[in-house]
Amino acid sequence: MPKSVVSLIRNPKTSSYKPPSAPPLLLLLVIAAMLPAAASAAAVATTPLVAFLQRLQSAALATLGSDGFDPKLYVDLPLKRNLSEVEAAFAALPRVAGVVPAPDLEQFVDEYFGAAGSDLVQAEPADFVAEPEGFLPKVKHPKVRAWALEVHALWKNLSRREADDVKKRPELHTLLSLPGSVIVPGSRFREVYYWDSYWSIRGLLASKMYETAKEIVRNLLSLVENYGFVLNGARAYYTNRSQPPLLSSMIMEIYKKTHDLEFVKQSLPLLLKEHKFWNSEIHKVTIQVAQGKRHSLSRYNAMWNKPRPESATTDEESASKLSTAAQKKNFYHQLASTAESGWDFSSRWMSNSSDLTTLETTSIIPVDLNAFIYKMESDIAFFAKLTGDSVTSESFLAASKARRAAITSIFWNSQKDQWLDYWLIKKSNSEEFYQWEAHHQNHNIFASNFVPLWIGAYSSDAYKDGPKVEKVLKSLQNSGLLQPAGIATSLTNTGQQWDFPNGWAPLQHMIVEGLANSGSEEARSLAEDIAVRWIRTNYVAYKKTGAMHEKYDVEACGKIGGGGEYKPQTGFGWSNGVVLAFLEKFGWPHNKGIDCDS
Repeated sequence: MPKSVVSLIRNPKTSSYKPPSAPPLLLLLVIAAMLPAAASAAAVATTPLVAFLQRLQSAALATLGSDGFDPKLYVDLPLKRNLSEVEAAFAALPRVAGVVPAPDLEQFVDEYFGAAGSDLVQAEPADFVAEPEGFLPKVKHPKVRAWALEVHALWKNLSRREADDVKKRPELHTLLSLPGSVIVPGSRFREVYYWDSYWSIRGLLASKMYETAKEIVRNLLSLVENYGFVLNGARAYYTNRSQPPLLSSMIMEIYKKTHDLEFVKQSLPLLLKEHKFWNSEIHKVTIQVAQGKRHSLSRYNAMWNKPRPESATTDEESASKLSTAAQKKNFYHQLASTAESGWDFSSRWMSNSSDLTTLETTSIIPVDLNAFIYKMESDIAFFAKLTGDSVTSESFLAASKARRAAITSIFWNSQKDQWLDYWLIKKSNSEEFYQWEAHHQNHNIFASNFVPLWIGAYSSDAYKDGPKVEKVLKSLQNSGLLQPAGIATSLTNTGQQWDFPNGWAPLQHMIVEGLANSGSEEARSLAEDIAVRWIRTNYVAYKKTGAMHEKYDVEACGKIGGGGEYKPQTGFGWSNGVVLAFLEKFGWPHNKGIDCDS
């Protein structure tokens, strides 16, 4: 192994990955990597309401202090009166040394705002049945079955419809109007989120709630129709970015269950529109390999370079250590781009895992994003063929084959037997592509290194160094990611929530499903073992707390996850969905214990 590569493989629990160049050069390279995006990913305009609510957020922090403060609450508040009237009342509030006294602020908020989340009201889904016919037939254990029915019943708690005022007076709300009812993740996440919805749908399908699943997709399709892409979430402050693109995967899973061809026909034009967004100059990057062949791949790249409104006070505090306006602008852009990844935040995106201001997400080509887009292209090819559009089908089949080849060429590392994120290094401002170099792969271990299992990116042919299920399986087993309660997100404990020791439902599901569908009995056995660990930790934590959780600490069974920029949340859409999907896939026999010590 070349020395330059060896130098990148360190103990991931004690050190961080840094691209192999001196700091001054690294800064120039990061700036260079930003240049292609600057023109096409210009910041979208904010709304007057969001801008005012950010000012209220800052005032509230000054009044109340940071202990227990959640900045998102303030940008979710619906107005009771016109914005101009509310702004005038805010300007007239008394201030002591520039700070609004707490009683005055409390009275102002009570008088001029509804409660955060009141723009959505609870609404039981029409297709909810307490115990659906054919529900989880492989689950034989009475305790597990009773718990699964409780998790199933949580769909009622998470189902919402818009309050009437949202459509009548949209200017009073940051909530964006959608055509149908929604499933929210839970707790502070009071609105629809993009990639969360995929795993909620997987659970809804296990719950036989097909119409609710379709309604979720129709809501997301309406966002594509109105904005050109699925927003991060259905709030006015999320119009500057998307999230991991799983819309086609949602439609595919629904089609598999319902065979609703009309649903596919209605969705296909908007899937094409979303694909165009992810392959526009905002996200597209060209990499040239040694043989001169060029590959097109995609990166996360938000259209934003200011503090995120939902976390503005937090972002401003994080940026306070930076000395120039340009550095802060770039940092805010990286924060928003990382939020687009769904992994906000993780050492995966940092050049120094102990310093959030070293986020360089737009300088990284992510393995999982390109796996998702490969699947999007494959799905579109299938849907187009299904609807009789052979030209589109053939075009997207070719696109999917090209991306699959790129995934192997750019990300696959035959020494680690994993797919590794690639750091962008611009060779020359005059070139339109990046030159691939092996030592620019990120050799740290993340669960995302194994996400291509989900799309079957391994090879069945006999070429020597290609991805093979057996190789990837052994690499996963030796990676350190497999923990007593599931798969860790990384091996680095940074205090960020998308790092060790947290495990997340989406990552468990993609890796388990990829292993289970690989055709390898050994891989399927490991998949079931991971699923059992994950189900147990969810069950035990539920019995302790009475809730399903956003994330779990995989070092111990039944332990809730922590870290990150907000308190741990409950609810929780994707955790519920993955548990139900695992129980549907693997079941739970009478004689298998469900407690941690079983």
